[in-house]
Amino acid sequence: MSRLVSKDGKLYVDMSTGLKPVLRGWESWSGWYWFATEETEPGLFFGLVQGFEEEIGYFSLRELMENAPKVWEIPQDNLVWSGRRD
Repeated sequence: MSRLVSKDGKLYVDMSTGLKPVLRGWESWSGWYWFATEETEPGLFFGLVQGFEEEIGYFSLRELMENAPKVWEIPQDNLVWSGRRD
């Protein structure tokens, strides 16, 4: 079941505590997505990762950028349409 929700032109992650707005997102050539709902410290994010499975957890900007150009940030205007949905 997808945890992504588009509402009023914005993207949210449906977590057990309610809808959390997506602050930033990244996608990759391999079809993986990372959606940050909070930045816990500079360069460390918490949110939804759509990989082989959907997971909620932490990921770092450094790890994502080590895979550039195969991973790139999604423009804010495109976030609402991004990610995999049921």
